[in-house]
Amino acid sequence: MCGICGELRFDSRPADLDAIQRMMAELTRRGPDHGGSYSDGALAFGHRRLAIIDLSVRSNQPMVDAELGLALVFNGTIYNYRALRAELQARGYRFFSEGDSEVILKAWHAWGTDCVERLHGMFAFAIWDANQRRLFLARDRFGIKPLYWSGSGAVFRFASSLQALLAAGGVETAIDPVALHHLFTLHAVVPAPRTILQGVRKLAPAHWLLIDADGRQTERAYWRLSATRPEPALSEPEWLEAIHAALRQAVRIRSEVADVPVGVLLSGGLDSSLLVALLAEAGVSDLRTFSVGFEDTPEEAGSEFVYSDLVVERYGTRHCKFLVPNDQVLKRLPEAIDAMAEPMFGQDAVAFYLLAEQVSREIKVVQSGQGADEVFGGYFWYPRMQAESDGSPLERFRRHYFDRDHDEYRRLVTDAYAGEDHTSALIAERLDEPDADTFMDAVLRLDVTTLIVDDPVKRVDNMTMAWGLEARVPFLDQHLVELAARCPPELKLREGGKYPLKALARGLLPDAVIDRPKGYFPMPALKYVRGPFLEMMRDTLNSRACRERGLYRQSYLDQLLAAPDLHHTRIQGNKLWHLALLECWLQRHVD
Repeated sequence: MCGICGELRFDSRPADLDAIQRMMAELTRRGPDHGGSYSDGALAFGHRRLAIIDLSVRSNQPMVDAELGLALVFNGTIYNYRALRAELQARGYRFFSEGDSEVILKAWHAWGTDCVERLHGMFAFAIWDANQRRLFLARDRFGIKPLYWSGSGAVFRFASSLQALLAAGGVETAIDPVALHHLFTLHAVVPAPRTILQGVRKLAPAHWLLIDADGRQTERAYWRLSATRPEPALSEPEWLEAIHAALRQAVRIRSEVADVPVGVLLSGGLDSSLLVALLAEAGVSDLRTFSVGFEDTPEEAGSEFVYSDLVVERYGTRHCKFLVPNDQVLKRLPEAIDAMAEPMFGQDAVAFYLLAEQVSREIKVVQSGQGADEVFGGYFWYPRMQAESDGSPLERFRRHYFDRDHDEYRRLVTDAYAGEDHTSALIAERLDEPDADTFMDAVLRLDVTTLIVDDPVKRVDNMTMAWGLEARVPFLDQHLVELAARCPPELKLREGGKYPLKALARGLLPDAVIDRPKGYFPMPALKYVRGPFLEMMRDTLNSRACRERGLYRQSYLDQLLAAPDLHHTRIQGNKLWHLALLECWLQRHVD
């Protein structure tokens, strides 16, 4: 797990090595173990390494294969690299390292753009082909690893974070009005290729981008998720057996493919608890687990220790619990916002930031339960959507998910940003894509391929990598997701959702963990806003910078500030927090 960056020029000038150094400085926390750079005329790479596989200097990057005329910067983990290495060796390739990075180099030489289809894992990488003077970039199927880029005439730059591109300079920082509409409608999700800034774009998941020396770009999708029933149809026991086997394999390889210990972020919910159970089932000993909790409010508990303790007792893990008081949450909030490559409304972003700080002192790699709710239908809004019978797919989705309908959005923003209903158009298009048997198949596919990418998955990557901690997400294993997408939605949504996971957890986990109501990473202070948190948000939204930015209508701000606890979105986000977070992010990154 690392931070990558690079520049390619099209004006016959050499790449700006000072810009590379500025980007690398912004990426240091993603890769504290080693830093290196490489240049070849118009092309330059920068890399910050977090050493996980092949800890030797032979796997430092940028990795250059002089014999093949290739250079690589890579962020992520390829779980099938040993099998690919053996296949490439059989074709005559010779290796000088023992890690997964070099496998990507050889795979590109052997298979060209088709190499990404063979990679099983999480990745964002760039390859410079010095012989053909071409730059190739690729991103994994679920966007677990980030890849941002900016292009201004004669210069193309890319990086693992938006902040790194800003540090390089020359980025247009005006707000993208279409992205703003998505941000306030889809719970801070801005689907690729857009970001909140007009001058920064991101490569879409499951896509590659090829850039020639003259600046010509070719972009392709290399994978699409099918949500159709298999032939012949599987019985319920067959589905459960297949899902259990796929999940067991996903958890196992994410524990074994590492040259350092791998722990688990144990929230106390079904998903992370099941990871512990499956690791124990696979024979992993001396398992490290980590939990975080916060202060309660009258409306909501601030920790789930009562459940995580049951799992720790069952499996005898070496466990660490961290309890964070509210005054520390508020004090550390600016740091967490600094770590956000894009604005993030989810209240658990700060929780993950503070948890990752503690965990990184003990271990380098953890498994996390992100993705289970999207893959197996665990959120409360899914059954509500399924029960709908009136209206188009868009209307059935919008009633239960959109943070704001377009009319409210127009009351939120000033005329300069009001515009069209961009989000409805996008979601209608995505729900209408082929290879989904039913409405709920299309919804769950949309969630796992689009919404999750720029909400929980992005938060986990940003907040763990801010402390040099690699988070692996087995519920987003390619083979598991492909299997689950073909599973009938009614089976996944049974018993309130995630029925296959509940069924396979029986006997592995305490019933109290399986049968508990669905929980969310608790941080009540950012949901029920009062006291110092309310004053912080009020000061931010009344600041001169906010007024001069001219994003928000004062009447809408006044309405929220008058009753901050009463204005929540359909999926229980605090609307005042959304506005304050975006303004804080803009002040800290752009102003």
